[in-house]
Amino acid sequence: MTSEKGFWLYDLRVETVLDGRTPVCRHVEGESFAVIGETLVFDRMDRVSMYALAALLPLLPAKQRMTDDNDWMSTDAEIACPDPHCGARFRVTREGKRWFGHAETTGLPDQRGTPYWDKKDPRT
Repeated sequence: MTSEKGFWLYDLRVETVLDGRTPVCRHVEGESFAVIGETLVFDRMDRVSMYALAALLPLLPAKQRMTDDNDWMSTDAEIACPDPHCGARFRVTREGKRWFGHAETTGLPDQRGTPYWDKKDPRT
């Protein structure tokens, strides 16, 4: 992190949980993916239904941002499969926080720097 203005985002882990419920769609307990910045990262050959992903996507940017401890976005961690007959849930867990500089992420041409994905991650 530099003295540049920027913001923190949580890295997320999204995991399929059944907890004994019966799925209707193709959901496998434990399959997961990460959200790092704007990127969905599938660690293995895990899969997620595009219909379930369509239900998850609008909530993920909000889960990445810091919220008040009493905000439901901070406390409610499971999102149901959009099929009303399906028992699957997707547990969204906040993992580490990551700093994003404004110049690394803006689309404004006069304020751009090196995109964050072209910078070396100091944790690797």
